[in-house]
Amino acid sequence: MTLEHRSNISKIISYSLLTLIAVAFLFPFAWMLASSLKPTSEVFSSGASFTGSRLAWDNYTEATRQTPLGRIILNSILVSTCGALLTMTVSLLSAYAFTRLRFRFRDHLFILFLGTLVLPQEVLVIPLYIGFQHLGLVNSYTALILPFAFGAFGAFLIRQFILSLPLEFEEAARIDGAGDLKILWHILIPLLKAPVLVVGVFSFIDYWSAFLWPLIVVNDADLATIPLGLQMFSGERGTDWGPMMAAVSMSVIPSFFIVAFLQSQLEKGVTLGAFGGR
Repeated sequence: MTLEHRSNISKIISYSLLTLIAVAFLFPFAWMLASSLKPTSEVFSSGASFTGSRLAWDNYTEATRQTPLGRIILNSILVSTCGALLTMTVSLLSAYAFTRLRFRFRDHLFILFLGTLVLPQEVLVIPLYIGFQHLGLVNSYTALILPFAFGAFGAFLIRQFILSLPLEFEEAARIDGAGDLKILWHILIPLLKAPVLVVGVFSFIDYWSAFLWPLIVVNDADLATIPLGLQMFSGERGTDWGPMMAAVSMSVIPSFFIVAFLQSQLEKGVTLGAFGGR
């Protein structure tokens, strides 16, 4: 077997595996779109078929009639965007502090900070709710955004990148009279654009799909995010699957465009992260 034949076989195997993986990832989306165009009574009774007895376009109008879907999607965009921006800011500042600033017990405090990663959200929601209730912030955008913007994951990821950067640029800036904020803004942020955006995208997805905390802290339909909005299709008489799948199909569009827009930075950040920022 010649080298060219081996190369062709290797390409065929690679493309076949990539095709299988792509099909596995795209199948749920295809099933979601197909189900959104079936009558509710046929979503499950039609088996593996992608088509129903008719194209139920009215599912989309019914989804907007049963719920304030436009307001719900705007709420999710607002909460996810503000949460991602706050998470990026907090993660960048804490990563810089744990990397470049010198203070007593810095490394011990960072290990303690990392320890919060093992705490499940279910453990935190009750004390968080009591705290926000005392502050009068229950049922507000602040309660939806603030609690989970201070996680350790983003700080850990950005800290690993900062550790890989040489100190010479910062030392030269200090000689010229620059302070910490000036160094952070003019020198480090341009170099840390990829990991900071990775933290932002992951944070945006977390806020977008969060269900437990919004369910506990919000009881006003005008503040509902998408996971809470989808719950409105379930009632005492069962779930209205057709309009629900139509609402899901419409709700994934903003997140799809955001991830597609930031795809290159996301790939770069994840690739660099695999090598510890080097």
